[in-house]
Amino acid sequence: MRDEWVPLPDGTRLHARIWAPVVEHPVPVLLEYLPYRLDDWTAPRDSERHPWYAARGYASVRVDIRGTGSSDGLFDDEYSVQELDDGIALIEWLAAQPWSTGAVGAFGISWGGFNALQLAGRAPAALKAIVTVCSTDDRYDNDVHYIGGAVLGIDMASWGGTMFAFNSRPPRPEVVGADWIARWRERLEHNVPMTPTWLAHQERDDYWRHGSVCEDYASITAAVLAVGGWADPYRDAVLRLVANLDAPVKGIIGAWSHQYPDRGLAPGPGIGFLEETLRWWDRWLLAEPNGVEDEPALRAWINDSEPPATYYASRTGRWVAAEAWPSVATEARAVPLGSFAAPSAGSADGTVVVRSPQSTGMDAGRFFPFGNATDLPPDQRAEDGRSVCFDLPVGAGAAPHVLGNVVVDLAVTSDVPHAHVIVRLCDVAPDGSSTLVTRGVLNLDARHGRDRAVPMEAGVEQVVSVALVSTGHSFPAGHRLRIALSSTYWPWVWPRPEEATLVVDLARSSVTLPVWTRTGDDGVRFAPPSHAEPLAVRRLPAASSLPQRSVTHDVETGEWTLDVDPGYGGGREYPDGLVFTEDSRETYRIVDGDPLSATAESQWRIGLEKPEWKAWLETSSRLTATATEFVVENDVRAWARDGGPDAEVVLVAERWFEDRVPRTSA
Repeated sequence: MRDEWVPLPDGTRLHARIWAPVVEHPVPVLLEYLPYRLDDWTAPRDSERHPWYAARGYASVRVDIRGTGSSDGLFDDEYSVQELDDGIALIEWLAAQPWSTGAVGAFGISWGGFNALQLAGRAPAALKAIVTVCSTDDRYDNDVHYIGGAVLGIDMASWGGTMFAFNSRPPRPEVVGADWIARWRERLEHNVPMTPTWLAHQERDDYWRHGSVCEDYASITAAVLAVGGWADPYRDAVLRLVANLDAPVKGIIGAWSHQYPDRGLAPGPGIGFLEETLRWWDRWLLAEPNGVEDEPALRAWINDSEPPATYYASRTGRWVAAEAWPSVATEARAVPLGSFAAPSAGSADGTVVVRSPQSTGMDAGRFFPFGNATDLPPDQRAEDGRSVCFDLPVGAGAAPHVLGNVVVDLAVTSDVPHAHVIVRLCDVAPDGSSTLVTRGVLNLDARHGRDRAVPMEAGVEQVVSVALVSTGHSFPAGHRLRIALSSTYWPWVWPRPEEATLVVDLARSSVTLPVWTRTGDDGVRFAPPSHAEPLAVRRLPAASSLPQRSVTHDVETGEWTLDVDPGYGGGREYPDGLVFTEDSRETYRIVDGDPLSATAESQWRIGLEKPEWKAWLETSSRLTATATEFVVENDVRAWARDGGPDAEVVLVAERWFEDRVPRTSA
């Protein structure tokens, strides 16, 4: 293992860590490129996979993006043109090294998976294959900013606050040298919150088209292995990539959360993911004829029905295989919504009224489950009570096994021009417990396309289509499929300024189920999970005794509060003596009957300390809205000590931001 500086054309240097096999001949190179600090924050995860690849004949390289970690330069925005230009230069540099064969593969999860896919869209000659995990081909409608054309309140706010804190962290003195405080100050003076930028693009415009490879699937020539999990919000991208790429492509979807599937994090079962990727690299970087191209286009896990829980150590179920996607084994079965058991809210004319309290969505669970104890949605009975529900017993036209995207077509009338509709699919057991299977959101302004805003004409019926996020699930006999409709879903979806009343015509509405028709064993097998021995990091006691996730209701005022510890890792002590502390809290508030009361707040405290230096910072981010604009408030304060405990403490930066962004289609 060695660290190197990778020079870029403008003189900026990227900090790289290279794990290399001890051989005397050139080897292929694997790249993981992201902004999350190879010196500390991702070091435990990096230690599990990069040495594993090096031990099997690959040079495995982890690089921090410009302006992050200890890399030179300044950071501007996620997936920027600069980031991708640097990535191309990085690939070319790796291919040109004397220890490299010139064949490069790129891999990563989340951000690293995003830019691996986007770099593949640039088609550099040296990039032969990628492995993209928990990523997306669509930056607008399948990321942390918008969902179904609606503002994704829970992560538009919290992820913006998280990245504001993350981008405020200092470079490591041991890497950049004695002027580390000056470098940090420059970084802090340049760092601005990204949430206002994201909110300034409320429709799918050129800002979001940049980096969205769904705009031109044909641009990708590298072989793509796409991996996702049913507990991760990016899983649809796996199906779209398998369906649309002309390049060699395979997909794997397990039960997993937003994690590599070999790390033993909930929900399992995990797989020998590194072994799968090694076969991918061997085939496309070494031209080894191992037959991976002849394997099924998609291998997917179908969850068994289980009682609702916020944590499953492992899901029961089975692996199935599809020779292509869409698969001939999947039958699109349309069921009229009127075939479902009529709700008590139904009227004599065959319509139902949907007008949900603003607190609907408090039991939605985390947008990005990471395997923590409270990440997944709890029993949905309370949410179902705030919604209008339609039940269909298994065996009465419902499918016992579904794989793919459920689509709900609704003939809907709104009394206001701007409204949302949210659809949930639940598995209801004989005891009445309701397990959330999947959901979908549609901003009715975006019903004709995410690139335009077309208000509803009040009182005029429109037929709209809501695609639920893909799923693989088995509904046993005696259970019911429940379709739950709501007009609000806080804090996942930022509320519109006016409360809407929707009327749905059951006779003109339907549910299309992707029925998986094969029942036999498809012969899908994986090796058990394995990886290199992880870095010996000692976890520190939690800084707070507050619950990981709590919901409170002030009955007098009608205010609901969701308070969350996002649980990114907490405090830890590294083998080099670094003590890294991390404490964060997210709070979401709303008052029933008042959509303009919605408030999302994120606070972070981060510290890095060794005997010879210390750095710490605090950030606060707050998002609110009036009827006409979003209001984004951020502040950061950072301090440093260059020397032992008696050295002077200096205030490195103290900054405040207030941004106001007009509401357009959101």
